Parts: sequence; C-alpha cells; structure tokens
Amino acid sequence: MRTNTAKGTRAIAACGACVLAVAMTGCGASFEGSGSKDAASAEQLAMHADDPWAVEIGANSKAQSDFTLVDGVYTGTGLGMDGLITVTLAVQGNHINCIEVTQEGETQSVGGFEAIRDGKYAAMIDAEQGPDIDCISGATITTAGVRQATTDALIQAGADLQPVEVGSGTTIDKVQKGE
Repeated sequence: MRTNTAKGTRAIAACGACVLAVAMTGCGASFEGSGSKDAASAEQLAMHADDPWAVEIGANSKAQSDFTLVDGVYTGTGLGMDGLITVTLAVQGNHINCIEVTQEGETQSVGGFEAIRDGKYAAMIDAEQGPDIDCISGATITTAGVRQATTDALIQAGADLQPVEVGSGTTIDKVQKGE
C-alpha cells in the first residue's frame, strides 16, 4: 500500500512540474538577448532597419581649413554625457587630420559611443575641416562634447574661435576646476 502512495505522489509532482514548465514558456522573451520591453523593441527594430553606420563620410584630402593654423598635433577636451571627450588633431599646411577621438563614460551601444568607436566623428571632422560637424541622432550631448573638444584643439593651433560653452554656461575649464 505504501508503494502506491509514493508512486501517486511522484506522479502528481511530475505532472505539476510539467504543467508549470509549459506555463512558464510564454513568460520569457521572444528572442535571444532581450532584457526588457524597451531593449527588445530596440533590438527588433535594429534587426530590420538599415545600418545607420554604413553611410560613408568622405573627406577631401586636399581640403584646407578656413582658419590660419600652426602645424603640429593638438589635443582638445570637451564635456560628453558622462565624462570627458578628447579629440587629437594633426595640423599640417592648414589641413586638419583627426587622429583620434576618445571618451570616458559615454553609454555603450548608444549613438555617441558607437560613432566614437567606429570613427564617424573623426571622419566628420576631417570632412568638415573644423568643429561644425552634424549632430548624430541620439547623441546630441556627445556631439556637443566632440565639437567643444575640436574647438579647444583648434584654438591651441591658433584658430580665431571662441571656446564652446555647454549647457547653462558651464565651460570645460569650470568643470575641470570644480567650479
């Protein structure tokens, strides 16, 4: 008699586990990698949208800056979303070549971080031969920081530009001094 009770209990437990497993299959994400509804929507959109980073930005290698610049390598800083953005420019014969754009703390997998990593900002600076680059959608603050850093580097190179202020008049100098 005892074996029938034990078998019955095991059978009920096994059936309950099967029902629970089947019921829980609808609770998960519908595809791999999603962590929330917003993330899932963004990932699904990205799977079906054209790659925004595939657009080539061409720079005219013979183009020259509108500024009178002193040859050399200059590094400028600007304030990004969550840290400093650094732009390093090489100037030779009034031609600007963006060597590097780096960031500290920009959000990964978001427009500005991706554009820095993929060299889009550097290509835009080369094409524009100055700080007046187009804004990247979703990266307004990062783009402003890149413009600010580019302007800072060009001022060091002798360009007649005014320092760029960010937000409510906070310049990078004030931020670095803790004012």
